[in-house]
Amino acid sequence: MVQQVLYRALVSTKWLAESVRAGKLGPGLRVLDASWYSPGTREARKEYLERHVPGASFFDIEECRDRASPYEMMLPSKAGFADYVGSLGISNDTHVVVYDGDNLGSFYAPRVWWMFRVFGHRTVSVLNGGFRNWLKEGHPVTSEPSRPEPAVFKATLDRSLLKTYEQVLENLESKRFQLVDSRAQGRYLGTQPEPDAVGLDSGHIRGSVNMPFMDFLMEDGFEKSPEELRAMFEAKKVDLAKPIIATCRKGVTACHIALAAYLCGKPDVAIYDGSWFEWFHRAPPETRVSQGKGGKA
Repeated sequence: MVQQVLYRALVSTKWLAESVRAGKLGPGLRVLDASWYSPGTREARKEYLERHVPGASFFDIEECRDRASPYEMMLPSKAGFADYVGSLGISNDTHVVVYDGDNLGSFYAPRVWWMFRVFGHRTVSVLNGGFRNWLKEGHPVTSEPSRPEPAVFKATLDRSLLKTYEQVLENLESKRFQLVDSRAQGRYLGTQPEPDAVGLDSGHIRGSVNMPFMDFLMEDGFEKSPEELRAMFEAKKVDLAKPIIATCRKGVTACHIALAAYLCGKPDVAIYDGSWFEWFHRAPPETRVSQGKGGKA
């Protein structure tokens, strides 16, 4: 494998605070609040309007998706993504920093990091520690909404970072890719229900390995070190030298697997965008494994 220089996937709260203080936010550096919460819990846009990193725009993942799809949180079209991020003042020359306000430290930000990468944009980073640690460390916040000058963004789809239902189905036979599921163990095993789900049993795709995304984060919300992450992959017998597809419920926390592997020097983990939600509704029953309900989901 040819060693390539990888763009930094994480930036520190200190680095971002210094960039804000130095007035560097603009066409060359944009910050996005990509928070999303389950309905009836917290209101992401309302919290953004109350306080956010100065200069940050709100990235609404409900808007920037394929709304025509019957599946959850599917990628928008190239044109849809380009128009949306262009309206946030992001061009192909912008360094994008993404964060969210989740109590874990990071939840949806890695999904937006991956979205930029799958649409051909490499200069994108996640704020390590998230808004939780930005607040804890006493960095400035504002309620003033940002109004960036619109920019032109040209999207090109990197198909190597994206997998479809058909490709994952084919992989059950070819086994060219290792399949890793990032959901909590109970949901993966089928012993705990999928949250906020109607007509969706828990369980997993046959042959997948479980690496719950929360385990990639320390208790204080920061990402674990590359050494710790490598050891986690090794413990699960996931070979970082071989191809990997990451999956979850709807293609969101799977991006934590892609981020963790990237931090270990592996930038090519592909996301199964439809993930378990699509698989449950489309795949043959014998490919769905569950310890609940008699062994099949």
